Amino acid sequence: MSSAVLVTGCSSGIGRATAFALVRAGLPTWATARDPGTLADLEAAGCRTLALDVTDEASRVRAVEAVEAAHGAVGALVNNAGYTQIGVIEELQIDSVQRQFDTNVFGPLRLCQLVLPGMRQRRHGTIVNLGSAAGLVTPPASGAYSMTKYALEALTDALRLEVARFGVRVVLVEPGAARTRLMATGWATVPTPEDSPYAAFVRGVNAMAERAHRPGARGVLSPDDIARTIVKAITAGRPRTRYKLGSQARVAPAVRRLAGDRLWDRMMLRVTRT
Repeated sequence: MSSAVLVTGCSSGIGRATAFALVRAGLPTWATARDPGTLADLEAAGCRTLALDVTDEASRVRAVEAVEAAHGAVGALVNNAGYTQIGVIEELQIDSVQRQFDTNVFGPLRLCQLVLPGMRQRRHGTIVNLGSAAGLVTPPASGAYSMTKYALEALTDALRLEVARFGVRVVLVEPGAARTRLMATGWATVPTPEDSPYAAFVRGVNAMAERAHRPGARGVLSPDDIARTIVKAITAGRPRTRYKLGSQARVAPAVRRLAGDRLWDRMMLRVTRT
């Protein structure tokens, strides 16, 4: 039986580019999204498509069972689905933070649990979790998103040790700034009112983010850049445990460590000053 790849969050951005890259590489690819109507071009390219809401247990089980029915087991899982929200800690609504964890952490965790029995039985499989540079260094006003990405760091490190004896590889991909809809979604998710005591700070953060993601900005990744790395991780005989992509993931953590808390805070406050 062929080794199939299940990819979450394929309606846009990294997930979409990854599904295209995987099917071009000749791998049986199951592209998923909450609305499968957004996946018509992926289906035309050769992907199998499924409805999958990573926050819904019945939807998760149906998706995994569909792949297993066709291929015997999920050969590789790409936990890509996720979103960001921009907002200061004091003003975040707890239910919005819970939704963020449901999508970015608990959904991937549960999908790992669902695919692992089949992988263990075959003594082969790959799980790729989409982390972020925000799981290495916390950007200003991105506490909720960063908490989820730090959690994925821990999940991946724990799981890698637990399943190594069964021939299952666990990989974390940590991209920096990328040209996707992620930031636009983040700003729309938790708008900061103009009368907020944090309004000036958040405007400064917005200006910093726009500079970092502007066309032609150095070090900004494309979804295709990240997709190529995911394909490499799945097809490699011995993939890396981590793939740090872009200067924000490779350089910023070292600068943060060398600068220490006080100097780093001064630097961040300076670059976010309006």
